Amino acid sequence: MSDTNTNAVLPGRLAGKTSVITGGAAGMGRAASLAFAREGASVTILDIQKDAGAETVQMIEDMGGVARFIETDVADAAQVESAFDRIASDIGAYDVLFNHAGTITVKAFHETTEADYDRLMNINVKSAFLVCRRAVNDMRGNGGGTIVITGSIASELGYALESVYCMTKGAVLQLARSISAEYRDQGIRCNAVCPGFVKTAHGLREISELDIAGQAWEEGALAEAQGRICEPEEVANAVVFLASDESSFVNGNALYVDNGWYAKG
Repeated sequence: MSDTNTNAVLPGRLAGKTSVITGGAAGMGRAASLAFAREGASVTILDIQKDAGAETVQMIEDMGGVARFIETDVADAAQVESAFDRIASDIGAYDVLFNHAGTITVKAFHETTEADYDRLMNINVKSAFLVCRRAVNDMRGNGGGTIVITGSIASELGYALESVYCMTKGAVLQLARSISAEYRDQGIRCNAVCPGFVKTAHGLREISELDIAGQAWEEGALAEAQGRICEPEEVANAVVFLASDESSFVNGNALYVDNGWYAKG
C-alpha cells in the first residue's frame, strides 16, 4: 500500500480522474476499484475491511495503477468526515464518487427486529447520506463531479423476505435522483446502478438464505428472472460508463444491470 506517485495513471476511459469508492475492498466494490484503476483513475477505497482493502490496493499497484485505502465505517459521521479530510489534505479534489457500501438481511418482515432495521438503515442509507452529503459539498467547490450510488433490482421492485432491504435500496435510488435534480446546474451528475443477483459472497449468501427460507432461486428461479447470475465485472463496467465522460448527459437515472429482469416486472 503506497501513497507515492499519486499523479501516475493508466490510459483509459477514466484517465486523469481521481475517484473515491466506498465498500471498494471486496466483491462488487473490488471489481469496481480494479476497473476504475484499469481505466486510468486513481482510487481511494473507504471500507471497514482492512485486510481486503490492503489486498485490493496491492492488486491495483501490481497492474501499474494508483490506489490507497482508508479504514472507514461510512455509517459513522466522524469517520466519514475524517476520511474525506485526509483525501482533501493528501490528494485534493476528486472527480468521481462511487457510493457502494451496503449489506442485506434476509428475514420475514414480521420477524424483523428494530435492531435489524437500524443496522440496514445505518449501513445502506445513513452511510449514503453522510458520504454523498460530503461529496456534494466538496464537488460544489471544485467545479463539479460525478456520483454513482449502488441501488438494486429491489430499488423499485418488492421482494418477499427482503422488506427492509427493499426500503433501503428505494431510498438510495431516490437520493441519486434528488441529487441530480438539485445539483445539475453546479456540474454534479448523480446516477444509480441497479444490479440483480451478482456472483459475489454477498449475492451468493443472499441466494442461499432465500433458498433455505423456501424459495427456489438455485433450482430455476434465477434463470427465469435474469438468465444467469451476473459477474461483478459486468456491474463494474456499467459503473465505469456512468463515471466516465461518455455518460456526460446521463443524470438522475437508474441503470439496471439485470439482463431484462426489471423490464419483465
